[in-house]
Amino acid sequence: MMLVLFAILLWLSGWWINTRLAEGPQANSRAVRLAVPLIFGLTVLAVWELLVRGLNVPLVILPAPSLIAVRFAQSTGLLWQDFMQTFVKGALSGYVLGCGAAFLTAILVDRSDFLRRGLLPVGNFVAALPIVGTAPILVMWFGFDWESKAAVVVVMVFFPMLVNTVAGLSETTQMQRDLMETYAASYWQGFFKLRLPAAMPFIFNGLKISTTLALIGAIVAEFFGSPTMGMGFRISTSVGQLALDMVWAEIVVAALAGTLFYGAVALLERVATFWHPSQRG
Repeated sequence: MMLVLFAILLWLSGWWINTRLAEGPQANSRAVRLAVPLIFGLTVLAVWELLVRGLNVPLVILPAPSLIAVRFAQSTGLLWQDFMQTFVKGALSGYVLGCGAAFLTAILVDRSDFLRRGLLPVGNFVAALPIVGTAPILVMWFGFDWESKAAVVVVMVFFPMLVNTVAGLSETTQMQRDLMETYAASYWQGFFKLRLPAAMPFIFNGLKISTTLALIGAIVAEFFGSPTMGMGFRISTSVGQLALDMVWAEIVVAALAGTLFYGAVALLERVATFWHPSQRG
């Protein structure tokens, strides 16, 4: 019971410190903006540890963070193998293929009213299909290795990227396009010098959305067939063995990979669209 009371006091202390920092005179400084989420995260982990041990929560219900950390440290080789299989081979390859194909298709849609009127409604329909229904079909088509996971990722990221890119290419006004025509600019000159720069925030929005979808798609696809490696395979088998600490270790790896992937794309967006008002200040 003492651990539970200590957890409550620790939570109130962390809340008080964060409130003082967030509402203090240095609230907008870089140090405070880093300290607030760091303190919050450490407080959550400490409270989690104290409550699990204080209430004697079984391992199969919720393991303590210290047990997850121990399992993580003991299984780095296995976790790295699963990371390479799921993220690098499945998610990343599918992300590149799906987003690249969507970008090229968006250019075709931009030049064709038929595709704009016919493909985009179909795209919205396909994007609404449940991944748990399409994933086993694609696994049967492309086999149990990483190629089927990449195919699932392509299906998941293609239409969000397509819709965002098409919307971005329509962002310029008719007056701006008319001005380019008065300069006798060709389609590609107008595309590269006017419409593509205006579409960049939309394109990066699609790329950022797709980072999360790619990782989710690759992990879910491994539930329906996989070689004896991969995050989804390890999670499904560890749940059957009641090794919940291993499941949480895989979740930590997936969360870190997804966060770093999203951060890398966001950083690339900041560099590529530094001129846009959304990147100022």
